[in-house]
Amino acid sequence: MLSDTHCHLDFPDYDKDRLEVIQRARDSGIKLIINVGSDIEHSIAAVSLADEFDFIYACVGIHPHDAKTYSEDTLSQLKELIKKPKVVGMGEIGLDYFRNLSPKDVQIDLFNKILSMARESNLPVVIHSRQAQIDTIKILKDHAQGGLLTGVVHCFSGDELFLKECLELGLNISFTCNITYKKASNLREFVKLCPVEKILLETDSPFLPPEGKRGTRNEPGNVSFLAKAISEIKNIDYEMVNRITFENACRLFSISS
Repeated sequence: MLSDTHCHLDFPDYDKDRLEVIQRARDSGIKLIINVGSDIEHSIAAVSLADEFDFIYACVGIHPHDAKTYSEDTLSQLKELIKKPKVVGMGEIGLDYFRNLSPKDVQIDLFNKILSMARESNLPVVIHSRQAQIDTIKILKDHAQGGLLTGVVHCFSGDELFLKECLELGLNISFTCNITYKKASNLREFVKLCPVEKILLETDSPFLPPEGKRGTRNEPGNVSFLAKAISEIKNIDYEMVNRITFENACRLFSISS
């Protein structure tokens, strides 16, 4: 019952063998894939891909790198996309102060607008936060309005305080295959600290392949390396990790298991 809750199968990296990649994922035991949009073009492509395969679903959103490109028309397109039956969340959205490809104020403005849209539509959010923990938490707390948020902080990076605050807000945490890297001891500590009932699995394909495959294109079938690493870190049976994280994903994204 493996699941990959964050990948980008619509990216051109897969143009030559997308169907084979998806078949390998199915053959490897993956029962659920969530393809996550990074801008309007890729969000439309994510919805189209989800419509083709019964075990693939889509999230739609605008990555903070692309915040500078958004307009009111962009937001109107997102409002139409979230009406599609296989759209289960909004993302990837958030803040990225590491690369700063869009101005901070524009990132914050867009983040607030899409969070509001998600709350109005009762959809979970997929949050990107890199070197922006303080602003991310402040904005999320404002939108939580004293309650809990539904969503996931994807490809978790940050510190122990950020992890604690995200969990207190009710958010799930997803880890990627980078926890298998030899120098990623800090990420493995976060896995230890995070309750398994709040963990999701993701590959973030085509990025972040597991140790032993670094330098190659990642794909959903490699999520088993992540599940095995979490099993070892938390001393939990591998099949139990698969089952619990699958159930976590289905619950968060309101997908019938």
